[in-house]
Amino acid sequence: QVQLVESGGGSVQAGGSLRLSCAASGRTFTRYATFSDVAMGWFRQAPGKEREFVAAITWSGSSTNYADSLKGRFTISRDNGKNTVTLQMNSLKPEDTAVYYCAADLRSRLISTNPSEYNYWGQGTQVTVSS
Repeated sequence: QVQLVESGGGSVQAGGSLRLSCAASGRTFTRYATFSDVAMGWFRQAPGKEREFVAAITWSGSSTNYADSLKGRFTISRDNGKNTVTLQMNSLKPEDTAVYYCAADLRSRLISTNPSEYNYWGQGTQVTVSS
């Protein structure tokens, strides 16, 4: 009853930008977003590495959080009317290459950076940054 679909991935050269979107739907998501709150996060996973927190935002917009190393280059936002969460990625570097996942935490209004705290995940979208 919660569906998350990422889009916007692709290949860019270093210094370029990409804009990832996550479309959220489903009865359960709607219930929590309307009557409580939901934390929406972006994570990434490169080959041979653990899944890494990128950024997150509450559906209400009351809180945001970013990985320290990415703050200033990445911006997370949400459009409640479109049921989407967006990750604007600027000044991309080759080390940003990874599969990027959208995730939803329906259990708390507080943002967690731990991927194990998130209940639902999208299928991921590949981001490749070349030199």
